[in-house]
Amino acid sequence: MNKTYLITAALLGALSVMLGAFGAHGLKGRMNAETFEIFETAIKYQFYHVFALLVVGIISQYIPGGFLTWSGRCFIAGIILFCGSLYLLTYYKMAGAEHMNWIGAITPVGGLFFISGWILLAVAVIRS
Repeated sequence: MNKTYLITAALLGALSVMLGAFGAHGLKGRMNAETFEIFETAIKYQFYHVFALLVVGIISQYIPGGFLTWSGRCFIAGIILFCGSLYLLTYYKMAGAEHMNWIGAITPVGGLFFISGWILLAVAVIRS
């Protein structure tokens, strides 16, 4: 069991719930539907990958090795880059700072980390 991944997953899960509640109750009426959809996408993907990180943390007790470790790292990097860029994009869109839309270009890099995390998880299980 990898306590670091489990603790990180728990904290990111709590953050997902807090951001979701903040979005639903504090932001929804303050932004247009397109911007709110960006915010919701960030929350969804963060929450999905919290569960992926929990799986990595739990099965690391049974499947040691670098592939699983890197899988967890990729999930964390994906959350930071994919979700983080979408949260920033939402903020800048709300603030009317359209010149900051370039931040959306970071999102696919985070998506690649998510994909890599899932592939590394599969490789770790296959090799076990």
